[in-house]
Amino acid sequence: MPRTTTSAAVPETTRETTREPSSGPTVDRLMAAAARSFADKGFHATTTRDIASGAGLSPAGVYVHFGSKEELLMGLSRTGHESALAAVREAVAQSPTPREQLAAVMATFSKWHAEKYEIARVVQYEHHHLTPEHHAEVLGLRKQIDAVVRGVLEAGVADGSFTIDDVGDTALALLSIAVDVARWYSPTIRRTPSQIATTNAHLALRLVGAAA
Repeated sequence: MPRTTTSAAVPETTRETTREPSSGPTVDRLMAAAARSFADKGFHATTTRDIASGAGLSPAGVYVHFGSKEELLMGLSRTGHESALAAVREAVAQSPTPREQLAAVMATFSKWHAEKYEIARVVQYEHHHLTPEHHAEVLGLRKQIDAVVRGVLEAGVADGSFTIDDVGDTALALLSIAVDVARWYSPTIRRTPSQIATTNAHLALRLVGAAA
């Protein structure tokens, strides 16, 4: 496994990883550079030098704002999950019926994974590299997204608009359809995020027996 490049002064493994990073344009550049590199190479293969170079900084400049590479990953994981959670909650809030809510949630969540495919890949496929404490926090956010979908499905079953055998299994299948977009999506493909969103919304309604 490739070794992570660290600054000469303090080994990365001994750096503090619990402090909150500062904010501002430099932090934004570091987060964007980390998202690109983690999405392209994976967490372990990405070095601090890769991130710094992508942000136009020296490797030592990373540690002015983040205590470790894992802290950068946590920042991306937290903000990414919070963004996705807010998006699906808003989709539900703006839709009056379970059928419309499910279509809106699937369209929104799928489109989010396409439009933000780099950070989505990090959010969905790199979170297992977090420390146990950080992973527990991210898992809590993931459970909240799952709860939104479960709530819509339960409402649809209750009013008779959905026909499903198991709410948990169905929620998992629906979320997997949307999450997988981040794995294969590229701006070079012919399908647009909006087209993907529409397709997945229709698939979701068919899966629960509510297709028009």
